[in-house]
Amino acid sequence: MTSAIATFGQSIAKARKEKALSQKDLAGRILKEEDGRAISPQYLNDIEHDRRSPTSDHLIRQFAVVLDMDENTLFVLAGKIPDDVRRDVADPVEAGVAFMNFRKTVAKR
Repeated sequence: MTSAIATFGQSIAKARKEKALSQKDLAGRILKEEDGRAISPQYLNDIEHDRRSPTSDHLIRQFAVVLDMDENTLFVLAGKIPDDVRRDVADPVEAGVAFMNFRKTVAKR
């Protein structure tokens, strides 16, 4: 029987609960890059229930730091390629080949 992979929101909720943080507490620690203000508890609730996704790489990194989670795992769960990785890819064909090799590796498991 195959177990379902946790979503970004489910992973955030689980980590938050393991740290014994309320949604209000966690939301107050996640700061938006553009103005340095905290995200709202409602926005966090929407993320945890998979109604919304984090709007920036910065927010994903904030969740990783505050919840002591692996940043790369969170990017995968969010379905995003970090901007710094995207900038480093000089040749889209080369990136496609790398992604194909990654898929083959995952399929072998």
